[in-house]
Amino acid sequence: MPKKPLEGLRVADFSWYGAGPIAGNTLSQFGAEVIRVESETRPDGLRRVHPFAMNPDGTFKTGYNVSGYFNNFNTGKLSIQLNLNVPKGQEVAYRLIEKCDVFLTNFTPRVIDKWNLRYEQISAVNPRIIAAYAPMQGLTGPHRDFLGFGAVLTPVTGISHMSGFPHRPPIGVGTNYPDYVINPGHTVTAILAALRYRNRTGKGQLIELPQIESVVNALGTAVVEYLVNGDNPGRMGNRSLNASPHGAFRCADDPESVGSVDRWVVIACRDDREWAAAAAALGHPEAAADPRFATLEARKANEDELEALIGSWVRDRKAEDVAAALQAAGVPAGVVQNAQDLLERDEHMRARGYYQYVEHPEAGREAHDGPAFRLSATPGSVPGPAPLLGEHTMEVCERIIGLSMDEVADLLAEGVLV
Repeated sequence: MPKKPLEGLRVADFSWYGAGPIAGNTLSQFGAEVIRVESETRPDGLRRVHPFAMNPDGTFKTGYNVSGYFNNFNTGKLSIQLNLNVPKGQEVAYRLIEKCDVFLTNFTPRVIDKWNLRYEQISAVNPRIIAAYAPMQGLTGPHRDFLGFGAVLTPVTGISHMSGFPHRPPIGVGTNYPDYVINPGHTVTAILAALRYRNRTGKGQLIELPQIESVVNALGTAVVEYLVNGDNPGRMGNRSLNASPHGAFRCADDPESVGSVDRWVVIACRDDREWAAAAAALGHPEAAADPRFATLEARKANEDELEALIGSWVRDRKAEDVAAALQAAGVPAGVVQNAQDLLERDEHMRARGYYQYVEHPEAGREAHDGPAFRLSATPGSVPGPAPLLGEHTMEVCERIIGLSMDEVADLLAEGVLV
């Protein structure tokens, strides 16, 4: 088994919910030893939300350790319970940080101040520490203490304004999208850059990653469009200014699709050649010469008619067959897949082995997202199940922090390790 690229790196993960832990999960997949600092007095909210593992009788399991949401994004980490609201808890935190290379948090500055975990405080304990702070709106500014999740970030960054159909209210993207991709991706990149700097200079540094500023990177050309012509790009549904047809079209129902039988295919024709190929592949080559649809300009002017026509062509066909026929003709197309498709029916994902299965002591066998990228010489992998709440408190205290058994017993008795 080749050595993973981040082996030997130790991370003190003081984050919770999505953006912070998911960044830590990537580091864990590539070999870092990641220690989740948690507390049963206020456990990570993801430990308490669906989907929960199920019992053989079809009922849901209960407790802090059976959330698939939490388990998927905390693979292979260690968990220590620590009460950061008391001075002795903060002292233990300092002793942990002293033994780590990276400090990671996405709590608000108000909480960081309360726990005495500001950069100047922890860098005094460990000058080589790389301290990554990812609060929603940054460490400074009038909104520094504003609270929120991905469902708040998508509206305040402008994404929701452009999501949905023009005759309906903004709908967002249906998930806490920034938490899974943009914020943790930028955080990991920043940590790796800071590690390279430390390898050259021996010095740690502060990373400030305001989630709001990270997410506005995903707006594409919207801000530039306003800057150039004063126009606020609005909601266009599935349509595009530069392609037609460009949308999702209802195909034949699939009775084996769990939860919803409706099936859809997306089609995107960026020029007249692709449109002619699409029309031919769908059995109607004559449509390419129809004056209403012969050019991109004409198709945009008659887009309602065009979409209705394509809908009539595909409504009785399997979405998979439509996508395959269009792909064979060189037309961008794909099935609108659901979770069942991705996990069980997508032959490409199955052949690549993206989803990795792990046996969890309480949740049972679980599918986990694999690494988002592959290194040929030093590949990452799901390192093991997510930790039970506080599962490694004794190990972290003794092996990493260096506390004696008597010290640990005293801290337990005093309510510090809870």
